[in-house]
Amino acid sequence: MQTLEQPIETRGYVHPDKLVSTDWLAEHLNDPQVIIVESNEDSLLYPSGHIPGAYEIDWTRDLNDPVRRDYLQSAEFAALMSRVGANPDSLIVLYGDKNNWWATYSLWVLELFGHKNTRILDGGRLKWVKEGRDLTREVPSAMNSGYPEVNRDDKTQRAYRDEVMAHLETAGKRIDVRSPDEYSGAKLHMPEYPNEGALRGGHIPGAKSVPWAKAINPEDGTFKTSDELKVIYQDGADAHPTDDVVVYCRIGERSSHTWFVLKYLLGYPQVRNYDGSWTEWGNLVGVPIEK
Repeated sequence: MQTLEQPIETRGYVHPDKLVSTDWLAEHLNDPQVIIVESNEDSLLYPSGHIPGAYEIDWTRDLNDPVRRDYLQSAEFAALMSRVGANPDSLIVLYGDKNNWWATYSLWVLELFGHKNTRILDGGRLKWVKEGRDLTREVPSAMNSGYPEVNRDDKTQRAYRDEVMAHLETAGKRIDVRSPDEYSGAKLHMPEYPNEGALRGGHIPGAKSVPWAKAINPEDGTFKTSDELKVIYQDGADAHPTDDVVVYCRIGERSSHTWFVLKYLLGYPQVRNYDGSWTEWGNLVGVPIEK
């Protein structure tokens, strides 16, 4: 099946190799060097049908610490990667619903543990389904590849609240990727996020509002070209590759999508995801808030 969209390598990305097309993935479904992973917001999608051979990584079940608000630790990460048959050099292609925002979140967590041989399926689940490609309910067998335990790097691409507070005193740029109503504080409790409320509405001082979905083409979920993305982030948000950029949303999932765009498609060397995001900032005592 041939697709008609502009090829990934011609869109001007700094790291076009971080994306694969649906055509490419269809040709590599049986490639033993490629591990396919689906990550969704809707937990019912994967069992209803997924790309043949794809494993599921569920954000709540597989990536979170079960007790405290944090990600899994080294031993649990090694067990997860072993289950999907990965070794430290494995190529992992991720995709999912919501135009890949949960897939980029999973990728971000994988890279916290240093697994950088990752790709995103351009267009995600939406594009694969719209093209009428095969889906299956057959779940691949759990593997035991013996992935080694590695330390998580929480400094390079993750920002904590104290670091965001310090960031307010610098010339760095902050991008709020939530909806305009969340950014302005007009809507404090969103019905689609019933368990993630904050006590206060608004945004972190100085943050520019750039909803995450501006980066994608709504027809098929593919990423916009580099020139289009520069208009959005450089002209619209005054955030440039020379800037120290912090992105955030409600719990860090949507902002991981923007992190991926800035880091890999536009090549920003200093961009971090504040995964505490508004559920933390909007509940802290005494922190500055703008409306």
